Amino acid sequence: MKAMRFHEFGDSEVLRQEDIDRPVPGAGQVLVQVAATSFNPVDDHIRAGVLAEMIPIALPYVPGIDLAGTVAELGADVTGLEVGDRVVAMLPLDSAGGAAEYVLAPAESLAPAPRTTELVDAAALPLTGLAAWQTVFELAELKPGQTVLVNGAGGAVGSLVVQLAVDAGAHVTAVDGPQHADRLRGYGVDRVVGPLDLGAGPAAVGGPFQVVVNHVRVSAEELAQLTSYIADGGVAASTAGPIPEDPARGVRSASLWVRGDGAQLTELVAKVDAGKLRLHVAAHRSMADLAAVHEDARAGRLPGKTVVLVP
Repeated sequence: MKAMRFHEFGDSEVLRQEDIDRPVPGAGQVLVQVAATSFNPVDDHIRAGVLAEMIPIALPYVPGIDLAGTVAELGADVTGLEVGDRVVAMLPLDSAGGAAEYVLAPAESLAPAPRTTELVDAAALPLTGLAAWQTVFELAELKPGQTVLVNGAGGAVGSLVVQLAVDAGAHVTAVDGPQHADRLRGYGVDRVVGPLDLGAGPAAVGGPFQVVVNHVRVSAEELAQLTSYIADGGVAASTAGPIPEDPARGVRSASLWVRGDGAQLTELVAKVDAGKLRLHVAAHRSMADLAAVHEDARAGRLPGKTVVLVP
């Protein structure tokens, strides 16, 4: 079978397409014929080796944490799935493997693919959806009626955070560039504002807020300014560096390390099929073009969430 993989850490040039053996599922594993994976920034970090201590991997390594495909073979002790089922998954970061014609996935990581989207586009959901779910419901412990500021609301994770918060009954202020404004309004937010002028303070955007979610990489000094945007007793959840806490006001901060979770992914799929969660795919690229996708991401040229079609 064909797969993209790298044998050593480095720039995007280390990625190359190769013919490798088709894997055989062991106990508790499922062999999936891959329709698509997607690019996530962590893919770049793993390939470059900057996460080698946090995520030990065996080389050669096949990137692609997101998976959308069809069950091809079941390992021993796997129940609840049948050959031919359409599935999605977030693959384990230390093994990954989505950029290949077939991949082994732990059975517990799989969820039924959405029925209301193209299978390839479902590859945009797993990692970003789980990151959004865990941010909103585990880190922020969001409650109906709370006020929420999402900084970087137009991005892959931010867009899903916004929709989950709106669906949960929160009052959401979405912050991002004007190119995202119409789409964000379509998600039902209370307010859309342009990039934050941190010096203007929270009142300028209707704050402070009970929950602040940040997806924008800024300096440590700017992260510290975001603390004032959090109401007394509120919480900040950031995927782009820690926002300082303020114990005197009961303000806490949390950072995310996303994990695979088949049950949560099943809930996310249900929301997609119910029309409560919309996936925004900015581009489709081929697996053979994966090195260029990584290079475009590094250079800031990716237009948004990019699905990688396999083979």
